[in-house]
Amino acid sequence: MLETIEALKRSGDITAINALIPYAQAIGLEALFDEHGMVTVLRYRQSNIGNTQIPAIHGGIVGALLEHAAIMHLLVETEVDAIPKIINLSVDYLRPCLTRDTFARGEVIRQGRKVANVRVKAWQENSERPVAAAHAHFLLT
Repeated sequence: MLETIEALKRSGDITAINALIPYAQAIGLEALFDEHGMVTVLRYRQSNIGNTQIPAIHGGIVGALLEHAAIMHLLVETEVDAIPKIINLSVDYLRPCLTRDTFARGEVIRQGRKVANVRVKAWQENSERPVAAAHAHFLLT
């Protein structure tokens, strides 16, 4: 699978890399580039609502967005020799994730030979008002 990802990386087709992950399609995750780099988008879907009173996106879906954004960032923006495996993920839920598209961007804080440390921020309409943030560690071997 890593060879497929490398070939898609060389061609610049991150949509195809994203499509290799079935869960991404199940909840509506997309990957694309904007003027600041790669961004992962959680498209609004009625099925992702967890709190119908507000209504707000389920926290588990927001956590999945953050983890997926971190993995995609490692796969696309760095040179990895293996599919990153999650060691741990710490999520800070900062405000309700309302019923609209949600965006997330990762940043590698430190990458060694075996472990990578990634921070991710998720927002909706304004990147300066995040709805959630995460700190994750990945095994790279």
